Amino acid sequence: MSDYEFDDDEAFVVIERQPAGIGSFLLGAAIGAGIALLMAPQSGEETRREIKRGAKRVKRAAQSAVEDATSKVSDTFQEARRQVEERIDAARQTIELKREQVLRAMDAGREAARDAKGELERRIAETKAETRAAYDAGAGVARDARTGAERSAARAAVRATRARERAGVVEDELDGV
Repeated sequence: MSDYEFDDDEAFVVIERQPAGIGSFLLGAAIGAGIALLMAPQSGEETRREIKRGAKRVKRAAQSAVEDATSKVSDTFQEARRQVEERIDAARQTIELKREQVLRAMDAGREAARDAKGELERRIAETKAETRAAYDAGAGVARDARTGAERSAARAAVRATRARERAGVVEDELDGV
């Protein structure tokens, strides 16, 4: 809903505000000069001189306004350019900082990988040595057991042979009785 209440039957005035500019200034100067010409109680020659002076004043005022506007635009442009360059420099510095951080992180990762690889290779070598030692010990035990078993079997065979021999002698003796 509107902040204002209007009666449709009443007349109202709308005032729009626009920022003053060089165009408004020149228009005001031209209107003022025109009114001055119409109201001046002077002769034609004096009027022409006044018109020339007025035109020169308007020209100087216009040149001054153009110079001021040009200066302001130039100053604004230079300030904007300076700010953009500062932001570009800041962005470059930030990018360089991040790049250095990434490189340091990559180097640290590589170093950690090398350390981990070395540690893993050392552990594998230790495990291989322990496995080889255990295998050799097991083979020695098996060899000793086999040698011991062979000796025991040989002794048992000798005993059995002796026992058979004794049994054969006893049988011969029994046959002879």
